[in-house]
Amino acid sequence: MRRAAIVAAAEDWIGTPYQHQASRKGAGSDCLGLLRGVWRETVGPEPVRVPAYTPDWAEAGGEDVLLCALRQWLVEIAPGEARQGDVLVFRMGLGMPAKHCAVLTAPGRIIHAYWGRSVCVTRLVPWWERRIAGAFSFPGMED
Repeated sequence: MRRAAIVAAAEDWIGTPYQHQASRKGAGSDCLGLLRGVWRETVGPEPVRVPAYTPDWAEAGGEDVLLCALRQWLVEIAPGEARQGDVLVFRMGLGMPAKHCAVLTAPGRIIHAYWGRSVCVTRLVPWWERRIAGAFSFPGMED
């Protein structure tokens, strides 16, 4: 798997409307749905079915469920080592469980599905950088 293929797959989702729990390019997606869609397009079928979750799932449970799940299927790397095609995971509230993810597409740029918007490109400004909780590569990543 090549980094450029992951970025190209993520870019194909740009403009997909935000829809909680969805993962359908052009129809609706949340941040996890984007990641799931990129997985399907670059790796293959999803390894597990994602259970239903509420918008406040991370706050309600208080556990880092997203980080734990990503550790099962992706390769954890140091956030400072993340490169094009890697996944960044964020804590939307400082001290809260991680609940948001994005694909790093270039230095300082991410693609993610953002509540109230769509799948979009965003600059990785200090506000986002302070909230990085982890970074991951897709399995079998090549340069």
